[in-house]
Amino acid sequence: MSLRALILVLATLLLSACATSPPSNVENACRIFEEKPDWFDASKDVEERYGLPIQVQLAIMRQESSFKHDAAPPRDTLLGIPMWWRVSSAYGYAQVKDSTWEWYKDKTGYWFASRENYADAVDFMGWYASISQRTLGISKWDAYNQYLAYHEGHGGWKRKTYNKKQWLIGVAKKVERNAQTYGAQLKKCEGSLGSGSWLWPF
Repeated sequence: MSLRALILVLATLLLSACATSPPSNVENACRIFEEKPDWFDASKDVEERYGLPIQVQLAIMRQESSFKHDAAPPRDTLLGIPMWWRVSSAYGYAQVKDSTWEWYKDKTGYWFASRENYADAVDFMGWYASISQRTLGISKWDAYNQYLAYHEGHGGWKRKTYNKKQWLIGVAKKVERNAQTYGAQLKKCEGSLGSGSWLWPF
């Protein structure tokens, strides 16, 4: 293999790894987007299209999948033995169930959208948050209630099923805190973010 061919192969592998591996620092929104500028472009598009703030997108995704493209719930057990099926069909960056993902694709026409694709995952979040606002009156800036509606579903939020899950209330408060932190961080760096400000190093 020639040196040029080897460099191309390594570059392809590097780009692939960058596209799928979680950010090295999930605590800081600026570091996340500096490492993955295409993520910022996707999140900015969603903020402009649906009005869902970038910090809310990040906070929900961090809670749901820790930014792992192939995140999935644990496997179910039978008599203490792990089975091949999982406790839920939730999958991908946004942890969307099969039926909900099909609903999203049917309503948007994004038939080839993938739960393993960051841009598709945040687009789903924006679309779902818009429904939460329209049908439940939840502000898109309200990370706490947006997360509860995201986790419990619109019907569950209406029935206030989260009131019987104190652990979930705690998680929603954590999402809210993370959104506030991400928002403060983005105020300091958002103007310099985006793939347009990054050059291929070779």
